[in-house]
Amino acid sequence: MTSLTFDRYCAEIVAQTDLLRSHVKDADMTAPVSSCPGWNLGQLLRHVGGDHRWADTVVRTRATEPVSDAQANDLAGYTAEHGAVLDRWLSEGAARLAATLRAAGPDVIVWNPSDTDCRSASFWARRMTHETVVHRADAALTTGAEYELDDDVTLDAVDEWMEFSTVPEAYEPTPDAPGLLGPGRTLHFQAGTAARWLIDLTGARPTWRRDGDDSSDEPAVVVRGPVKDILMFLYRRPTPHVEVRGDTDLLDLWLTRTGFWLEA
Repeated sequence: MTSLTFDRYCAEIVAQTDLLRSHVKDADMTAPVSSCPGWNLGQLLRHVGGDHRWADTVVRTRATEPVSDAQANDLAGYTAEHGAVLDRWLSEGAARLAATLRAAGPDVIVWNPSDTDCRSASFWARRMTHETVVHRADAALTTGAEYELDDDVTLDAVDEWMEFSTVPEAYEPTPDAPGLLGPGRTLHFQAGTAARWLIDLTGARPTWRRDGDDSSDEPAVVVRGPVKDILMFLYRRPTPHVEVRGDTDLLDLWLTRTGFWLEA
C-alpha cells in the first residue's frame, strides 16, 4: 500500500533527479561521499543513473526473471567523471524511466528483486523515487547544499522501509544473524505531529502501522525526531536531531536486519 499516486512517483523521479543535479552543479566529482564509504561523488551519480536505467530495462522489456544491476553497482571504472557529462546523462535517464513507467502503467507485471507481494511497475516507480531521494541527501551532504523534502514523500519513504521490514529475510534467524521476534520487542518512531510508526515484533511475524493507538505497555525502543531525520536515521545517514531511548542493541539489530535489501 502506498500513499502517493503512480503519476506522482513518475513525476518525483524526474523532480528529485533535477534537484540532485542542482546540488552537484560545478562540484568536484572526485570528492568522497562520507555517507557512502568507498564512493566519490561521480560514482554516486553513476549509481543513481545506473539504477534508473536498470529499472527502465526491467519495465520496458517486461522482465519476468532477474535483470543484472551491474550498471548501478559496478562502479570501479568511474573514479574520474566529468560533471557536465553526468548532468546530461542523469537527466536523460530519469526522463526515460518516467516515460517508460507511464507507458507501461502501474499494473503491468514485471520482476523485482524484493520478497514483497508487489510484482508490478508500481514497485519500480516507488523504489526509484526513494532511491533518488536518499542519494540526493548523500549528494547534498557532500557538497553542503540545502536539502529539503516534502512531508508526503518522506512519509511514504518511511512506510516503504516498514513494509520491507516485514519480509522473512528481515526477521527470521539465520546462521549469520539472530532473529528479531520475541516478547517485549516493540519499537516506536515518533516524528512530532507528522506521524508515528509502531513496530510490533512480539508475534509470529512483524507488524507495523502508522498513526495507530499506542500500546499500554512501554515500548522497548523510542526514536524521536523530525520526519526527514527519521527517514535518514533508517538509512544510517547523519541525524543530529534524532533522540533514541531504550534498548539500543535491539534497535541496531532491527536496523541491520531490516536493511538487508540495501546490500543486495
